[in-house]
Amino acid sequence: MKRLIFTCLSFLSLVSCTKTPNAQTIQLYARASQAYAEGRFLETAEILNREKNFPPALILRAKAEYFSGDFKNAEKSCRRAIKLRPSSFEAKLFLARILREKDDISGAVRLTESLLTDDPQDIRALRLAAELANETGKYDEAAALLDRAAEFSQESAMVLLDRARLRWAAGKGQEALEDLSRAKTMLPRDSLLLRTISNLEKTIRELI
Repeated sequence: MKRLIFTCLSFLSLVSCTKTPNAQTIQLYARASQAYAEGRFLETAEILNREKNFPPALILRAKAEYFSGDFKNAEKSCRRAIKLRPSSFEAKLFLARILREKDDISGAVRLTESLLTDDPQDIRALRLAAELANETGKYDEAAALLDRAAEFSQESAMVLLDRARLRWAAGKGQEALEDLSRAKTMLPRDSLLLRTISNLEKTIRELI
């Protein structure tokens, strides 16, 4: 937990908030982050239930509510986070997903298009845009968006592979494995790069 709190503090020092969080808020955020990472979404939302003014906590709560199927409260948490931090890409992405679940397809499309204007290479936004295009009968557009997502996924996986090699050379085997695990999720099963990553992962696991 101490390591998690330190990680949260390091992250929070890089972002600007409307109000500096107190120690209790940071501890709650660290607890909620741990619960979220373990898939305990209802517990995550409950831990952060009283948080109203700390954007990272609101976004985390919104994601937990979303994955719990509580779209009504997830939307409220997202909109609150966006009000406090209008530039939040993560909050807008999950709001777009929520709007889709509520069958507000046009709203989800507009928001997703806005996200891709800000970051044309975001794989999550590209995939969501493709799904929305497919649902509205725009099959050629959906295919083109997925092609772009696949291209960027390959590049991202290669970056993670390079970093994993550097971390392994520096004696950071566990961190290298984390990078390789992330990289594997970005690639199709028949990818040659996936085989390279899997082989390196196997070698590292055998040596640590």
